[in-house]
Amino acid sequence: MKARLVIILLCGLSFSACARDTGETETETQPRRIISLDFCADQYLLMLADPGDILGLSTDSDKPFSYLRNEAPAFRQIRPRAEDILIERPSAVIRTYGGGPNVTAFLERVGVDVIQIAYADDLAGIRSNIINTAAALGEPARGEAVAAEMDRRLAAIDADPKGAILYLTSKGAVAGGDTLIDELMRRAGRENFERRKGWGFAPLERLAYETPDAVAAGFFDAADARTDRWSPARHPVAQRSLHGSQVIDIPGAWTACAAWQVVDAAEAMAAAR
Repeated sequence: MKARLVIILLCGLSFSACARDTGETETETQPRRIISLDFCADQYLLMLADPGDILGLSTDSDKPFSYLRNEAPAFRQIRPRAEDILIERPSAVIRTYGGGPNVTAFLERVGVDVIQIAYADDLAGIRSNIINTAAALGEPARGEAVAAEMDRRLAAIDADPKGAILYLTSKGAVAGGDTLIDELMRRAGRENFERRKGWGFAPLERLAYETPDAVAAGFFDAADARTDRWSPARHPVAQRSLHGSQVIDIPGAWTACAAWQVVDAAEAMAAAR
């Protein structure tokens, strides 16, 4: 263990020097060695990078909320800790939140490029992230193709009015105005039943008197009795809406990460009648 820490510290002091000492040099023809630090970054890396450039994914890459979880087992999992990252000697890491707030400055100081995926709370932001991340990965054409396919699918969605819909998660959270979910609803021709802006909890008082035309049930595929025991979604009033309205299943993997796969949710809300 001590020897391992010494190697890490030496590489931390001069990351590029460690590469030179082993006789390795990075050329344009050699694959990049990229590590993803969180499950959202996993999606971008798997979709946009050449598989030969992927050194490792996050420890959440195969979880149910990871959209491309079926592709993840082909790659190693690496914990987003400094020692675990440095011992692998990556040329770059990609992240949204993985590694904590100080990881970017630390890794850049020791010579590791950091590809930071920006926070996105709307479709325009997601599209920009696709284009910018693909360019940073050296795959601009792939990013343009993914963005174009996202645009095509959004344009094909039937936006005719279909009534009010409430997005309700298994934890009792609901999406109001000025959220990505609200934008997906509008793309699907749905009126948002939740009148408040931002995220909040199920409006139980209102649900006692009003019923949405449909409920988009988010993350119920990951629900469990232990953590959801006191969830507002388990309240009899909320349960009445779930049983009295049309329920559209929105798996957590569709919306857990702000990426192209959120279009799946819009398509599902538009297709349900």
